[in-house]
Amino acid sequence: MPLTRSQKEALVKELNEKFDKAVSVTLVHFPGLNVSEVNELRAKLREAQGEMKVCKNTLLRLAVKGTDGEALLDHFKGPNACVFAYEDPVQVAKVLVEFAKEHEALKLRKGVLNGKLMEPESLEALSKLPSREILLGQLLSVLVAPATNFVQVLSGIPRKFLYALRAIEEQKK
Repeated sequence: MPLTRSQKEALVKELNEKFDKAVSVTLVHFPGLNVSEVNELRAKLREAQGEMKVCKNTLLRLAVKGTDGEALLDHFKGPNACVFAYEDPVQVAKVLVEFAKEHEALKLRKGVLNGKLMEPESLEALSKLPSREILLGQLLSVLVAPATNFVQVLSGIPRKFLYALRAIEEQKK
C-alpha cells in the first residue's frame, strides 16, 4: 500500500531528525538477509544505542538535506538501509562489522562521521577502536598522572627522612 503525501512528509521529517541527532550514519546493503537476521541485527544495534531504518532513496535524499549526513546524498542508490549511531559510533561500527563477517549478505557501503564521508575500510578501522568509556578512562589516567607523580615526590622526602632515622636507630642499638 503506497504512502500518502502527508505520511511521506512525516517520514521525511522523522528521518531528518534522526540524521540531525545521529553522531554517525552508515549505509548498508542488505538484500539476502532474511527477516530473522534483520531482526537480530536491529536488536544488536539497539543494545549499542543505534537504529537501522529502511526507506526509499528519494525520501532519504529529502531527509538528509541540512544535516551532517548530506555527504551521503550521492550514494543513495539501490536497496539501502541507514544505520544511525546516537551515542557511541564505535560500538555501532563494531556491531555492523561483526555482523557483516557472520552474514556475507550484509555489505558496508559508506558512512558519515561528524559530516565527513567514510569508506568501508574506515568503518572497519573505527570498529577496532576502544569504546568511548575506555578512551575516557585512558584520558582520565593521563590527566591524573602529573598530580599523582607530584604527590609521590612530595611523600618521598618524609619517607627518606624516616628511613634515615630508622637507620640511625638501628646503628645505636
